[in-house]
Amino acid sequence: MRTSAKLGAYALGLAAVFTAALGAGHLAGPTPAVLTSHDEVHVGDSSGAGEHGAGGHLPAGLQVSQDGYRLVPVSTTLALGTPKEFRFRVLGLDGAPVTRYVTSHDKDLHLIVVRRDLSGFQHLHPTLAADGTWSVPIAVGAAGQYRVFADFQPDGHADGLTLGVDVPAPGDYQPASLPSPARTASVDGYTVTLDGDLTPGTSSRLTLSVSEAGQPVTDLQPYLGAYGHLVALREGDLAYLHVHPDGTPGDGHTAAGPQITFHTEVPSAGTYRLFLDFRHGGKVRTVAFTASAGHPDPTATTSSAATPAPTTSAGHGAPGHSHG
Repeated sequence: MRTSAKLGAYALGLAAVFTAALGAGHLAGPTPAVLTSHDEVHVGDSSGAGEHGAGGHLPAGLQVSQDGYRLVPVSTTLALGTPKEFRFRVLGLDGAPVTRYVTSHDKDLHLIVVRRDLSGFQHLHPTLAADGTWSVPIAVGAAGQYRVFADFQPDGHADGLTLGVDVPAPGDYQPASLPSPARTASVDGYTVTLDGDLTPGTSSRLTLSVSEAGQPVTDLQPYLGAYGHLVALREGDLAYLHVHPDGTPGDGHTAAGPQITFHTEVPSAGTYRLFLDFRHGGKVRTVAFTASAGHPDPTATTSSAATPAPTTSAGHGAPGHSHG
């Protein structure tokens, strides 16, 4: 074989290898802890990588695009300390920004922001401009890589979507340890007790009971059309579940506390962080729990244990936490 022919065959071989490797990389996904790209699928660690939820789909929040819709940040960083406008768009099947949405729980889009160590949780509601650009002021309390989730349903699409991208907050990143599993969490004088366990692959009933100063709260106020909202995130890849409680305020049989009951299905065994939003006294508050799925629960016989480490990263008094 002539030298030029050998070189050409070698180059074609390299191209084939590169193409195959690139395809495998898109399937496996990069390591979440070091990502800054907005263009990759975040599948996460080996404990849950590759598993599919109901309907054969990846768990929500791991993809930047789905069904032809794509989440595209306009802002490239999150602000520390002082709020700064964060802007993004959802592009549709035609590549143009989506401007029409189906309202779900009183809002057209719910935005969740959380650091990859599952601290600094925020649940926000941006404003949509006529050109399809969403914007909301955001400030986070610490540097690091954050996951930004957009939870929405485009007009004309049969189901809701949750897309996610990584956005950094520049600075010295000091990861926080995940709190140990516990049955109680406190914020602003309220104590919330968790009853129930997560079981992978099947619906789990979780009941959260709210009390203030030792007394059951029986006059919870509606927030976004419900008495509570629960977001569950899996440690490692931050697979996302947004679940709503049984019943609706004013339906004639759903009590306004102290109990709020949810049914949620986690996609795999692992450790999850649960964030509960509830409204009382005209203010929305958030408490957070760490829960295990598919592993022995060290809190199962200690549900009356003392309140765990403060959940200030999820409380409204924490830097960077707010509801819009």
